[in-house]
Amino acid sequence: MQEKRYLNSAALYNQAKQYIPGGVNSPVRAFKAVGGNPVFIKKGRGSNIFDADGNKYIDYVCSWGPLILGHCHHEIVKALKECVELGTSYGAPTELEINLASEIAAAVPSIDMVRLVNSGTEAVMSSLRLARAFTGRDKIIKFEGCYHGHADSMLVKAGSGSMTLGLPDSPGVPGSAAAEIIVSDYNNLDMLEAVFKKEGKDIAAVIVEPVAGNMGVAPPEPGFLKGIRDLTGSFGSLLIFDEVITGFRVAYGGAQELYGVKPDITCLGKVIGGGLPVGAYGSRREIMERVAPQGPVYQAGTLSGNPLAVTAGLATLKILKQDGFYDHLESKGARLAGGLARAAAESGAGVTINRVGSMVSLFFTADRVKDYNSACRSDTNRYAQFFKKMLDQGIYLAPSQFETWFISSAHSDEEIDLTIQAVQNIL
Repeated sequence: MQEKRYLNSAALYNQAKQYIPGGVNSPVRAFKAVGGNPVFIKKGRGSNIFDADGNKYIDYVCSWGPLILGHCHHEIVKALKECVELGTSYGAPTELEINLASEIAAAVPSIDMVRLVNSGTEAVMSSLRLARAFTGRDKIIKFEGCYHGHADSMLVKAGSGSMTLGLPDSPGVPGSAAAEIIVSDYNNLDMLEAVFKKEGKDIAAVIVEPVAGNMGVAPPEPGFLKGIRDLTGSFGSLLIFDEVITGFRVAYGGAQELYGVKPDITCLGKVIGGGLPVGAYGSRREIMERVAPQGPVYQAGTLSGNPLAVTAGLATLKILKQDGFYDHLESKGARLAGGLARAAAESGAGVTINRVGSMVSLFFTADRVKDYNSACRSDTNRYAQFFKKMLDQGIYLAPSQFETWFISSAHSDEEIDLTIQAVQNIL
């Protein structure tokens, strides 16, 4: 990084470290995976963000996915201004909540009823509790490399093979919190079937990112999602899709619409708040009627369904429903991924490009990336060099090899072409 370009960000980082652990409020923001100091952002417009030093970037982080319309979309800003004049929070029901819940139920194939919460982590925590209560079982299967928030039970990693119960992946997580979690390999149906043959009668649910987005983009292999659906159905377990990233991103009805596989419970976040903090979980009626106050499964949140987040979400979904929106976004994704693939081939750099819709990853490995182990073959040192050079060229990527690039409707063809040219030069 050209340090003199980032003097104000460096000063802010030093100040932040006095009051905030590591100087950031979410670990990946600290640039530890790529080296150097984080860039402090001052504002965003369309496909661009601007830092504290006045540098302008084409943004492919998009607040980690939810800004599918880009920064400060005029319809969302207008709606939020009108909302804030009426009030920011009531801790009481509003008509807005009904409107957003009905829009989600109409869009997502698996959802009849939905409960709004405040984050993806909260949605996952609640869905696991609901699955255990509905099935009367305790064990949960997750897949290595899939991220489901920072709840204790989800911060686990695999041991030596599919039959090993999860071990805590962070200090402060008791072994008891991870003891009922089994970790299997993503895109490996044979391993999952072996787990079910041994533990099936005790498995409440399988939770999966239908498109893995937290090891970089790893699409499901043909038949993988349907295979999970068939296994869970055979053993009386529930299937949970964590669509916090993919919901309303890869299709209006999420990955379950794209791949034609209907889960029992869906977790949402990101896009349904238009960039404001929000989450949700939903299912068919007989499952959701177990949630308090209608049923005995307790879950609550003072700011759940707050009017600002719901207003931003409704404004976003109104635009996403317009004819051709996802076709247009698909063309942008194809343009970027195709250009990256050509740049890689011409440079002989030995990289792999994965894409699903407007989600793209460039891995510094020549091997096909389909799971956590293959993603980990990536050369993280090369990615760190690449990241810094791209930043200096005015292109803001995720500060980690194992994250997703997100494209918004605000990205122009010219910006995508500039990005491709920069990648070609740097590779």
